[in-house]
Amino acid sequence: MKKILANDGLSGSGIKKLINYGFQVITDKVPQEELISYINTNQIDVLLVRSATKVRKDIIDNCPSLKIIGRGGVGMDNIDVEYAREKGLKVINTPAASSESVAELVFAHLYSGIRFLYDSNRQMPSSGNTEFEKLKKAYAGGIELRGKTIGIIGMGRIGIEVARIALGLRMKVIAADTFVGKANIEVDFYNGQSINVDIITEPIEQILKEADIITLHVPAQKGFVIGKEQLNMMKDGVMLINCARGGVIDEEALLEALDSGKVRFAGLDVFENEPAPSDKILAHSKISLSPHIGAATLEAQDRIGEELADQINEILS
Repeated sequence: MKKILANDGLSGSGIKKLINYGFQVITDKVPQEELISYINTNQIDVLLVRSATKVRKDIIDNCPSLKIIGRGGVGMDNIDVEYAREKGLKVINTPAASSESVAELVFAHLYSGIRFLYDSNRQMPSSGNTEFEKLKKAYAGGIELRGKTIGIIGMGRIGIEVARIALGLRMKVIAADTFVGKANIEVDFYNGQSINVDIITEPIEQILKEADIITLHVPAQKGFVIGKEQLNMMKDGVMLINCARGGVIDEEALLEALDSGKVRFAGLDVFENEPAPSDKILAHSKISLSPHIGAATLEAQDRIGEELADQINEILS
């Protein structure tokens, strides 16, 4: 019986599917420094990870029993993908499984920001019964998303899901993507009806100048996508969301822009220095925060687990 180590966990439905396929599933959380020894001792065939476990050359070179490395999610920057494939290992991921969940988190941060929920949820428990009218006045300047222009940087699967939601909210959608010239967005409704909207991508500089809201959906990369220069191009009072990867926004430049009012607020699910974000970012009064939970819904985790199970079975059967 082939053995699968799901080192960062796996949904119950994914485990069940793998067992039904005839695999043994191990969900022990093995520390990074003990991983090579554990894999070799237990003759693990498949190593499944999420973002916590790193699969670098040392594991690839020293674990001859491994046949598959799987990433539950989209980005694979914690895996030496090309090196693994050169060594004959299969490397798989689940790029489509969490798109809806990440897109919904973008709008959770947006609604939190435009109605000051990120701050009122901090203040109400401590002073809501003594300073109710003061807080009511402080949070009275909310805005609506309807009619606002959202600029999506990166029109992959998640960017397309963000566009679907935005169109349903009657927002104007503009987008930039080096590799996508036109995206066809189909918006499905509960009654079986749908609409189709074509979005022609534009240069990123144009998006920065026009958008009321900018949301990033790009892979990890060297250098910033949004730095001081890009922030200066944006509208005054722009709103900025990053549920993509830490390090694509220059956080020092962002803090300056928030303090000056150039950026109205930011919503961050990812950070430059995970898992220890800067104290200045965590304490800032204009930032809505979450701890890298874009794909962390029950529905997404079920889809991820089941998709991994199907891919593993197809490769090893």
